[in-house]
Amino acid sequence: MDDIDLVKQIGSGDKRAMHALYLRYNEAVYAFVASRSGNSDLASDCVHDTMLDVWRSASSFAGKSSVKTWLFSIARNKLVDALRKRGKLSYVEEVPEHEDTAPNPEAAAIAAAESARLHRCLEGLSGPQQAAIRLAFLEDLSYPEVAEVEAVPVGTIKTRIYHAKQALMRCLERGLRA
Repeated sequence: MDDIDLVKQIGSGDKRAMHALYLRYNEAVYAFVASRSGNSDLASDCVHDTMLDVWRSASSFAGKSSVKTWLFSIARNKLVDALRKRGKLSYVEEVPEHEDTAPNPEAAAIAAAESARLHRCLEGLSGPQQAAIRLAFLEDLSYPEVAEVEAVPVGTIKTRIYHAKQALMRCLERGLRA
């Protein structure tokens, strides 16, 4: 069953459809929020709050974006609210000074041929960079979809991914020389 059908059924009160959507996305939403917050308890709370919002608002899903984008947008908003309450929200980003010529993270992972090292390098990224990489390359969202989830301009997503790819390449190259 596709995501839109699940949301329609959830909107009608179908608990099995909610369970299916939860099983389909809870790990990805958790990883996204955990990468942004660095806090597993907060990530678990945000997943719970996100899924509760899906349950409550599925009947009003307008289909203006994909279900995945809608779901990650809810999760991002839940995280932002939680971080605001804790006073730990930062919007500062550096702007690249030259064109993005780095290979994509998938090519870096293949070249590195060691997923544990790649995961350590991913963990070294800032929360916003990690989230952008995760959404774009692990969740297969387009840059405009990632921008919608993150509630920032597409250019900001391009900046985050540019810096993340540069940092990943430096980290992976260090590992090859070690």
